[in-house]
Amino acid sequence: MRIDTGYEDVVVAGRPMRTFVAAPADGHPYPGIAFYSDIFQLTDSTLRWVSRLASYGFVVAAPEIYYRIEEPGTVLAFDDAGKERGQADVGALSAAEFDVDIAQLLAWLRQQPRVSDAPLGAAGHCTGGHLAFRAAFDPAVAATACWYPTGLADGVLGSDPDAGSLQHASEIPGELLLIFGGADPHTPAAAREALRAGLDAAGTRYEWVLVDGAEHAFGRDVGPRWDPQATDEAMGLTVTFFRRTLTR
Repeated sequence: MRIDTGYEDVVVAGRPMRTFVAAPADGHPYPGIAFYSDIFQLTDSTLRWVSRLASYGFVVAAPEIYYRIEEPGTVLAFDDAGKERGQADVGALSAAEFDVDIAQLLAWLRQQPRVSDAPLGAAGHCTGGHLAFRAAFDPAVAATACWYPTGLADGVLGSDPDAGSLQHASEIPGELLLIFGGADPHTPAAAREALRAGLDAAGTRYEWVLVDGAEHAFGRDVGPRWDPQATDEAMGLTVTFFRRTLTR
């Protein structure tokens, strides 16, 4: 399916949150999905992933998560300097600030004429996977796909040493899809076990996917971590998940 892409400003407390939007080009309404990037913001790799998801019949909106502290259009490089800057930017923001941004994006997405009246979805990679998990608290969100989310087991998010995300899992009304790489040092086996135990205790409805041998950020199509086969399989599962939960 051909798509249209562009940028929109979602205004939060008078400040523009620059957001990349990808949607099918046929003009018909489709389910809306809020997508949250890794710490490097809207890199070309992330934009390709968002566009690919949209081509399956979704309106996908991906905001700049550092809009409060970085200039519009800031994209960080996949190197040590970019990683350090991204970590510093995340660390300068609180979970409460992220929650405000999430609520505003979801409200904006619901108002768009290209978005159908189906329930909304959320998705994210790495830190963005944690943000997507928090988006799942919103009753308007019926389905959330988290690719290798970080900080869920111990609660670390931004400046909060424990944002309590997992402790609030019982408040998630929709379904989750969680995808991890088996060789991911950021979410090792112990962290995954703690997360799964917390989800089970909360009665959360979720699908759990562990890709043997895949590393953290295996879906980023640049660099040595990229695993094309794992990416294709995970994308297929994600599309199937959203089509089941969001389409009517």
